[in-house]
Amino acid sequence: MNIIDNETAQSALKPLVILVGPTAVGKTAASIGLAKALNGEIISGDSMQIYKGLDIGTAKISKEEMQGVPHHLIDIKEPWESFSAAEFKHLADAAIADIHSRGKLPIIVGGTGFYINGVLYEYHFGEADTDEVYRARLEQFAAENGNEALWNILNEKDPDSAAKLHSNDTKRIIRALEVLHVTGIRASERQNTVDKGKLRYNAVYIALSLPREILYERINKRVEQMIADGLEQEVRNALNSGVAQDALAMTSLGYRQIIQYMNGEISLERAIELIQRDTRHFAKRQLTWFRHDPNIQWVDKADKSDAQIEAELVQIVRQKLEHV
Repeated sequence: MNIIDNETAQSALKPLVILVGPTAVGKTAASIGLAKALNGEIISGDSMQIYKGLDIGTAKISKEEMQGVPHHLIDIKEPWESFSAAEFKHLADAAIADIHSRGKLPIIVGGTGFYINGVLYEYHFGEADTDEVYRARLEQFAAENGNEALWNILNEKDPDSAAKLHSNDTKRIIRALEVLHVTGIRASERQNTVDKGKLRYNAVYIALSLPREILYERINKRVEQMIADGLEQEVRNALNSGVAQDALAMTSLGYRQIIQYMNGEISLERAIELIQRDTRHFAKRQLTWFRHDPNIQWVDKADKSDAQIEAELVQIVRQKLEHV
């Protein structure tokens, strides 16, 4: 298919705007301005903002910050429930169709690149590649030997997948091992074979960026503000409501360090340092992920006002989606 044919095929698809970037880059404020300017509604593309009651540690947008712009896929799961990229794709597709049905423009905003890839591209999650007997053996192994031992097996067989998973995330560790067992292909390799030339929507894919030193300073200040806003109490409330310390949501960035502090393993000062450090590392991984995608148009926020950023984003979208 030549370039002209490819552009024609894409224009026949339903429109979608995607706004991504590393944590703390300023996606929330930019997305509100964009949605208001383009009659849009926002779909959260964040893997943690789906959880009810986990607001501070996930930097979840408040009702006031929404400024009347409808948001989807926020507060849809309890902290003890699991969530997958395949489920996100199903729910996001439904939200996109709903938004289109009301003549609005859907805008996915977030930093979970794997989730967003599943919506934008022809991407198969391999739900049929299962072996229940093998999976049961792995579950038994984890019960007898511990989660760390199970993670070590994955690290030996598929280190790229293991690097993305916390040792307590046994469900996804088992899934990665099961995929390898059934197909002979590492889960990480399957993910990297996505065809980024086959789009499911007529998408405008934009990423925000900042110079690293500015981004890292914003991250450090955000973590300090989370502590001031009551992150420790948020964790206590979750645990007091029956959420287990090893629940997937509780092992995520920010929450696991506060739990370490509450268990007396580290000081509060050390917990803050670890959250800041690990969040900086996370932001770096996000940037690496997005920079591998040739369909993304980057917008540098340095030395620009919020109004300038909004105007630039609106211009990019309108140039790509002429009818908006």
